[in-house]
Amino acid sequence: MPEHLRARVLDILGGGEVVEAVSQTGGFSPGPAVRLRTSTGRRAFVKAVSAATNPDSPDMHRREAAYSAQMPEHAPVPKLLGALDEDGWVVLVFEEIDGHNPGPDWDPEELSRTVDALGEMSALLTPSPIDAPPVAERLVGFTGWRDLLKEYAAGEDDLAWLDPWALARLEPLAAIEEGMAVLCVGDTLVNLDVRADNILIAADRVYIVDWPWAARGAAWLDLALFVPNVWMYGGPELAGIVSGHPVLAEADPEAVRAFAVGVIGMITSACRRPAPPGLPTLRPFQQAFSAAGLEWLRTLMD
Repeated sequence: MPEHLRARVLDILGGGEVVEAVSQTGGFSPGPAVRLRTSTGRRAFVKAVSAATNPDSPDMHRREAAYSAQMPEHAPVPKLLGALDEDGWVVLVFEEIDGHNPGPDWDPEELSRTVDALGEMSALLTPSPIDAPPVAERLVGFTGWRDLLKEYAAGEDDLAWLDPWALARLEPLAAIEEGMAVLCVGDTLVNLDVRADNILIAADRVYIVDWPWAARGAAWLDLALFVPNVWMYGGPELAGIVSGHPVLAEADPEAVRAFAVGVIGMITSACRRPAPPGLPTLRPFQQAFSAAGLEWLRTLMD
C-alpha cells in the first residue's frame, strides 16, 4: 500500500505511528489485511485492495464500506472507522475485534455459539436496518446448472469431471435453480458470505465480518449457506448443528432446497475455471465446497 495512504490511515486513527502490525491470513481478498496498534494506543483492523491486483476487488470494498457505514450499533459487525478510495486503492479501517477465526476443524461449542449468533442476527436485522438490494439481485448470476446443461447439450463439455449423481439430475437441478430467487425473498439483512474466515469469535460475542454481498432476503439464508462450509471441514454431524437451528429447520423445505441447488450449482460451475487474478486459493476452496455441498444436496433431494 502506498506510503501516503498509510499516513492517511494513521490520520483516521488519530495520529501517532504504527508500533505493531500483524498480517492476517485466510479469506480471498487479494491485498493486505492487518491488525494495527499505534503509538497512541489505538487498535484497528485495516484491509486494502488495488485494481492492479484484481480489477473486481475495489468495487467489493466500496460496497462493504457503504453497507458497514450504515450498520446500527446493535449489529454484530465491526464498526467502520473510515475508508479511503484513491489512486486505484480502496482501504477500509475497522475497529479491531479481540477475537479469532474458528476452525478449520470446528469446536462443537464454538460452532453452537456461532449458529446461535446467526439466528440472533437474523432477528436483530429484521427488518433490514440498511439500504441493501433485494436478494434476487445477488442471485442473478447463480446459473451454474443451467450453464452446464447448455454446454452438455451443445457438446461443448461432456461433464466427465462432474459428480455422477449431479450429472444424472442435471435437468431437474437446472429447473429448480431457475425458480430459486422468488423463494428466497424477505426483509432480513443477510451477509450471503458466511464461512469460517468471515467469523470472529470473541469472549462475549460472535461477529460476522465482510459484507460486500449484503442483501435483503429470507431470514434463514445465512444459516443455509453456512451448512456446506461446516460440512466440508466437520462432516454431516457438525453440519447438523447448523441445519438443526429453528430458523433454518422451520423454513420452507422447498425454498431451502432451491437455494442450496443454486449456491452449489454456482460454485460447482465456477470451480473448474482458471483462478481470478490474485486469488490462487479460491478454486481449491470452491472444489471442496462443491463436494460437501453435493453431499448435503443429496439429503435434500433423494
